[in-house]
This record gives sequence, C-alpha cells and structure tokens, in this order.
Amino acid sequence: MENAKHENLKDYFENAKGVCVLATADKEGKVNAAIYARPHFMEDGTVAVIMNDRLTHANIRSNPHAAFLFMEEGKGYKGKRLYMTMVREEEESELLYELKRRQYPSKTDAAKGPKFLVFFTIDKVLPLIGPGEDG
Repeated sequence: MENAKHENLKDYFENAKGVCVLATADKEGKVNAAIYARPHFMEDGTVAVIMNDRLTHANIRSNPHAAFLFMEEGKGYKGKRLYMTMVREEEESELLYELKRRQYPSKTDAAKGPKFLVFFTIDKVLPLIGPGEDG
C-alpha cells in the first residue's frame, strides 16, 4: 500500500469512533465475524490486530484472508472496509503489550489464554457502502 494512503488510513482510524468487525473464514469457507478494536497501523505498511487464541485466530491460521469492517458512530452509514491478508504473527510479544489499548487486571487477562499480534497487508480499501472508486 502506498505510504500516503497508509498514513491517511492511520489518521482516520486514530480519530474516528465506531464499531469494528473482523470477518474470517476457515479453510472450508465457514465464516466467523467478531467485534474487534481498531487496527494498529505499523511503520512497515502493515496493520496489526491483537487476538486471543479463539475461532478468529484459528481461522486466520488456516486461511490468511480477512475483511475488517468499520462503521462510524452517528447517523448514516459511514466507514471503511479493509480486505486484508495475514503475513505474520507474534505471540505474547513486547510490541503486543505496547500496543494494547485496554488494560485488564492480570488474572482476567491471563484467564483468556495467550495473545497474538497478527499482521496483515491491506489488499483493498472500500467505503462502508458502495463499490468504491473502481467499482
């Protein structure tokens, strides 16, 4: 992804408020959708998402493609759809804990199991509604 577009998306996600949904599918195509925090935009052009070791994480390990839907708060249907491909992950890394936006009591957090920082490239960006500029 071109650097200027990456920076524009980073600014957008840092400032917009709303609901995020990450959709994945397993290798057989069984779909899952889950509420997630906003993605983290990395200097290398990837985006990172923090995941617990649950269905979404299992899906992304067997099928690296995902869709991230963001719907802005307020009236109307404003937001973005990011189509992404997983490129790597880190388990319980220092970077993961630096990026965590929410802090949980250590017992609560540990009970959820290991955490993964999953990195994606962005393949396509579309508005929430409509085909976008090239559709």
